[in-house]
Amino acid sequence: MSEILASLRSLMASHSPPLDALVVPSEDYHQSEYVSARDKRREFVSGFTGSAGLALITKKDARLWTDGRYFLQATQELSAEWTLMRMGEDPGVDAWMADNLPVEAAIGIDPWCVSVDTALRWQRAFAKKQQKLVQTETSLVDEVWKSRPPAEINPVVVHPIEFTGCSVAEKLKLLREKLKNEKTRGIIITTLDEVAWLYNIRGTDVSYCPVVHAFAIITSSSAFLYVDKKKVSAEANHYMEENGIDVRDYADVSSDVVLLASDQLDSTSEVKGTVAKVTKTDTAMGNGTNEAGGNNNDRIWVDPGSCCYALYSNLNSEKVHMLQSPLALAKALKNPVELDGLKKAHVRDGAAVVQYLAWLDKQMQESYGASGYFLEGQSANKKKDLGAIKLTEITVSDKLEGFRASKEHFRGLSFPTISSVGPNAAIIHYSPHAETCAELNPDNIYLFDSGAQYLDGTTDITRTVHFGNPSTHEKACYTAVLKGHIALGNACFPNGTNGHALDILARIPLWKDGLDYRHGTGHGIGSYLNVHEGPHLISFRPHARNVPLQASMTVTDEPGYYEDGNFGIRLENVLIVKEADTKFNFGDKGYLSFEHITWAPYQTKMIDLTRLDPEEISWLNTYHGRCRDILAPYLDEYEMAWLNKATEPIGV
Repeated sequence: MSEILASLRSLMASHSPPLDALVVPSEDYHQSEYVSARDKRREFVSGFTGSAGLALITKKDARLWTDGRYFLQATQELSAEWTLMRMGEDPGVDAWMADNLPVEAAIGIDPWCVSVDTALRWQRAFAKKQQKLVQTETSLVDEVWKSRPPAEINPVVVHPIEFTGCSVAEKLKLLREKLKNEKTRGIIITTLDEVAWLYNIRGTDVSYCPVVHAFAIITSSSAFLYVDKKKVSAEANHYMEENGIDVRDYADVSSDVVLLASDQLDSTSEVKGTVAKVTKTDTAMGNGTNEAGGNNNDRIWVDPGSCCYALYSNLNSEKVHMLQSPLALAKALKNPVELDGLKKAHVRDGAAVVQYLAWLDKQMQESYGASGYFLEGQSANKKKDLGAIKLTEITVSDKLEGFRASKEHFRGLSFPTISSVGPNAAIIHYSPHAETCAELNPDNIYLFDSGAQYLDGTTDITRTVHFGNPSTHEKACYTAVLKGHIALGNACFPNGTNGHALDILARIPLWKDGLDYRHGTGHGIGSYLNVHEGPHLISFRPHARNVPLQASMTVTDEPGYYEDGNFGIRLENVLIVKEADTKFNFGDKGYLSFEHITWAPYQTKMIDLTRLDPEEISWLNTYHGRCRDILAPYLDEYEMAWLNKATEPIGV
């Protein structure tokens, strides 16, 4: 790390103007949460491998900001040259730079990796000391990163209508109606999952996320896709032409945004497709003109939270419509085909999780003398013989992947499996590595948070188990987490309620014991897309207020509790927001509730029954009964016997 920092500081000093600081964010050109190997610039300079964080390098200082999910991990991964800045506890990066960098300091950014929102917020913070944001013409990190992985050529794949439930033509029609309503004549789409969703395409450019590195521009009469053309087969190109989509080189997006700003882009399109292409006559009949015939819609729609500052800088800022992309909400509101696919995917996924638990229970007993999933008692805590297999966080997670891979429509994992034993489970987004991962221990809690990508849906589930004798404290903590999980999943609330208002439901049982957790409680799930999907979420963070929950959204329910150095507990199901059948309808608002679509047992051995009320016990027994019925067709005789035992009624 010392050599990397020294090389960057040398480039900062020789830059024109010389840079007092260099910002290295986690994001790529599309503001992605998960990025490809060649875009992990922040990881390269800092050594921190978490998915969220920002590095700041000054002439004599190096600091890394990250959120509560990664505090423990960052302390373990950062070298002595780095200072960890805890978001929510320490000053934010913009405040720190404004207060600690000199007057008229030059702060360098790669404008492709910083959003419009972030750049403008920093500029406001810097104004009091006349500090300035400097856009570097090239990435200084890339100049230093001699072993940077090359770009991969992965094919663009058309996602069939049988899974999408909505054609490109219909999506473009609805989007153009939004453009008209907002009095705009074009929109720049930079978020990878929005491009994939809009054009019904998928890819493998980012591990775990079935997306393509691409931009899109849509106007009232044209549609463009910016992608490495080597990824587009003749078949895919024909599909684009049929849907009126003009395929252009990835690098052309910058110059085309200049043309868009001057209203010259449409005239350059030569696509003759008839499905999605809008004629000049259509446009004149109300999609962008006033009654006198003059163009009254001269603004370009830009999502300030996802559009990079580089593209925004090519526009006339006075003619930019800054608002969240309309595709974010449209994508989150699943259509009936997507909902049906998600439900089916979660059934197959639940079967894989049960197969895994039944297998792991048997292995822990045979190889480690554990009392097992069902019984409490001290284990031998040693392998019975030298021939017994060694179970590590990696080997068991590979086995879980194998069970999933046997299921219909499987295309890969939806994120790196969090397979964590004992103290490692206290690292909220722990990622085991083959060289350093822990061996399973029957005397320790085991937490696994995992998911898969299927053609008909994306999954995400967490279960926490113990194969030995859990302590009274561990049971109490598990039960508090379970109570919060049940409370949120059973919530009924009026239309217009946001995730910030609901977050407290999952925390109250923990708060009663003076406990809490540092992450949000729920996020949306994609339809064979990103495992983390907005724009809604359930969280204590203020931006959870921005978007109310609506029927047909998906959201996770995942409270937890973590004790550094000891253990971690988290329970997670995916829910669908649905209309509630309430006795009354105060204010004619309409009410909403949740439907669970995740099916896997909770370990009853970990539950302190004295802490559950009768309604919670009834819910648990009903849920377990449904697990048996729904998963039975996918399990063999041994696995079904195991599930029957795991879901026996409690408290009766």
